[in-house]
Amino acid sequence: MKTVREVSKLTGVSPRTLHYYHQIGLLPPTRMTESGYRLYGEDALARLQQILFLKELDFSLEEIAALLRHPDYDRQALLQRQQQLLTLKRDRLNGLIRLLDAMMKGETTVQFEPFDKSKIDEIQQQYAQEVKERWGDTPAYAQSRQKAAGYGDAQWAAITAQANAIFQDFAAHRGDDPAGEAVQDVVARWQAHITRYHYACSNEILGCLGQMYVQDARFTDNIDQFGEGTAQLMCDAIAAYCASNTR
Repeated sequence: MKTVREVSKLTGVSPRTLHYYHQIGLLPPTRMTESGYRLYGEDALARLQQILFLKELDFSLEEIAALLRHPDYDRQALLQRQQQLLTLKRDRLNGLIRLLDAMMKGETTVQFEPFDKSKIDEIQQQYAQEVKERWGDTPAYAQSRQKAAGYGDAQWAAITAQANAIFQDFAAHRGDDPAGEAVQDVVARWQAHITRYHYACSNEILGCLGQMYVQDARFTDNIDQFGEGTAQLMCDAIAAYCASNTR
């Protein structure tokens, strides 16, 4: 397990950025200590590596989060594409170094080919298009991306604070009947929050989210920061909510 400071030193990602990734659910820590310190294991570091690879391909954080949540996400394909892209970047840099060496030796031949990065741009655009065609064709993905593009840091902080307040309300109802009116009201608020700030959250989508909260350990651990069993309560309450609203 590594602390935020250790992960920052290892990866070059600032502690503030790691905290932000946690806040938006992109990179939950493996676990939290009783003192509130974030700890990251190998799975979390592997996820951070994938995030950094996708950032190299110019994906937004919202797009990266959507891709990593997708059940058909192909990590091996990403690694192959990233290797191709980095090889092209390496070859371009080597060309520039050779040009500088020649200039330092007094050669006067004018060359512009080493500056050309059109092939790199082409590969980036091609892969981005492939990813979006495969994983980004859902209305929810497109809507979420559009909304996220308009949010600044202050807005993201406010949205995160509202989400955390809802998680806290769920936590306060642990031990209550998931189908009870009080808990169902919190589910309705959560659905409205997602719809307002991310994408139109239908009951079908909400039901899938509820299952994900307990099936994906990263989400379970993140939600259970507010109290052990909060994720399970959300799952059960959402299932009851969706069943009630489809009759």
